[in-house]
Amino acid sequence: MKYLIYLSYLGSGFAGFQVQKGSDARTVQGELCRAARELFGTECKVTGCSRTDSGVHALEYAATLEVVSDTVIPPERLPRAFGAKLDGDIVVHSAAVVPDGYSVRRHVAEKEYEYLILNSPTPSPFYAGRAWHIPLKLDEKKMDIAAENIVGRHDFSSFMASGSSVKDTVRTVSMCRVSRDGDLVKINIRADGFLYNMVRIIVGTLVDVGEGKTDAGNVARIIGACDRSLAGRTAPPYGLYLKKVILN
Repeated sequence: MKYLIYLSYLGSGFAGFQVQKGSDARTVQGELCRAARELFGTECKVTGCSRTDSGVHALEYAATLEVVSDTVIPPERLPRAFGAKLDGDIVVHSAAVVPDGYSVRRHVAEKEYEYLILNSPTPSPFYAGRAWHIPLKLDEKKMDIAAENIVGRHDFSSFMASGSSVKDTVRTVSMCRVSRDGDLVKINIRADGFLYNMVRIIVGTLVDVGEGKTDAGNVARIIGACDRSLAGRTAPPYGLYLKKVILN
């Protein structure tokens, strides 16, 4: 039996979603596999819709769970069953049975990320490890103007971290917005796919605009240059959330 499950997790205590060969670091995939093994009495395969880096959070994440066992748990009971086996930093919200040949990665049409910046003179204990604290006042309106340049189909190699083996660096961004809610500056980006550290580098570049280090119009030139050295710093992982997964 194969389930499609939706879950959320706080990434602070994990070395990313995916189990890493040769490492015993705690991962979301590893915890789900452990919990499933205890529930079904056998090894189970968990496949995520994408990878997330160490410290990155997920408000909505999709994965498949493959089970070969005499133990049958109806999908509507699976969230509560997982809840008894998982710590509070991972929560399975829903489950549905899908065909054996279903691939969650092939069905991802778009993903939306949200990045949180605590833009206040002093930090907050409630956002420690959950938002990037920047004390200097940011101009979110200029950042939003700059973000308009991100939207569209572009070669985003200027926003890809070194060391990636990806050959095709063209992606389509359907939405990129910057907004403020009190001391929280939110950056939302939706695309059909993302390069390694792409969102975090875009955030760092937009922060440069908000701090007055570069003009909003420079973002278009940075994209066209296909040169990582021209983009901004890589924002820390703990402000990043996978907000939504759109499946087709």
